[in-house]
Amino acid sequence: MAQAIRQLIIGTRGSALAIWQAEWVQSRLRELQPGLLVSLKRIKTTGDRILDSPLAMIGGKGLFVKEIEEALVRGEIDLAVHSMKDVPTSLPVGMEILSIPAREDPRDALISRGGVSLEKLRNGARIGTSSLRRQAQMLHARPDFQVSILRGNVDTRLRKLDAGEYDAILLAAAGLRRLGLEQRITEFLSYDVCLPAISQGALGLEGRADDRFVRELVLRLEDRSTRMAVTAERGFLERLEGGCQVPIAAHATVDDQTITLRGLIASVDGHRLIQGSSEGPVGDAKKIGVALAERLLSQGGREILKEIYEKP
Repeated sequence: MAQAIRQLIIGTRGSALAIWQAEWVQSRLRELQPGLLVSLKRIKTTGDRILDSPLAMIGGKGLFVKEIEEALVRGEIDLAVHSMKDVPTSLPVGMEILSIPAREDPRDALISRGGVSLEKLRNGARIGTSSLRRQAQMLHARPDFQVSILRGNVDTRLRKLDAGEYDAILLAAAGLRRLGLEQRITEFLSYDVCLPAISQGALGLEGRADDRFVRELVLRLEDRSTRMAVTAERGFLERLEGGCQVPIAAHATVDDQTITLRGLIASVDGHRLIQGSSEGPVGDAKKIGVALAERLLSQGGREILKEIYEKP
């Protein structure tokens, strides 16, 4: 695979958002290396096939990346474009996140019928979300809400809202912005109300560690600040051994050479919510994430997670 010029195949999920993300990478790579042949290969993942169950009930990690990674291992594709929040902290042998481009808005967004703000939503409002993390934080802020699991792509979720099945739904602001749907957002939720998923808004370009051609090419899309923020957040995630079935959240910011990380562990019903923050030099990004996780575990987070994992 050492040719000066070759065809590069990008593996991606088939949703509108995943295709947008893959096409964005495709376009940038063509700009960086004119004449390079870059094509997309759509791959259906476990998370895409099972739409009638909450993600927390399906179990396991890598629900939206496993089949794409397998194609990468087999050499059927040369590069995988993921939403980093879907990527487990442990990658297949020989695989690596070669590049993390600049992050889109990491906040969660509220989309409501009639443009009603979170504060003014009626008592007992029906809220749709696919995330236990969002569910827990919403119930912590508004215990009166009726939160129910909402699966499907962005268009499907918006259609269900418009049909009156929900008073409001929660989605990642990054996906709405990338799809040109920012005008649908009623309110960007502050980090004090809803801390984002680990790595939300960031893309991960995964490839084979020994593929120098792809590595050198995609490294030109790397954003160091985003890489450091994501590293801290994923350090937090790795220590907690978290996945879709656990209401945990983290968000890091980088200011010059200092990284600040906020993290959270919550019970599914939102009654208990433990959070904290930590900061330090960017070179210690992962250590900062692990240390914050340890602190929250010692403050009651361990008991919360134990109850969640042991629940039948």
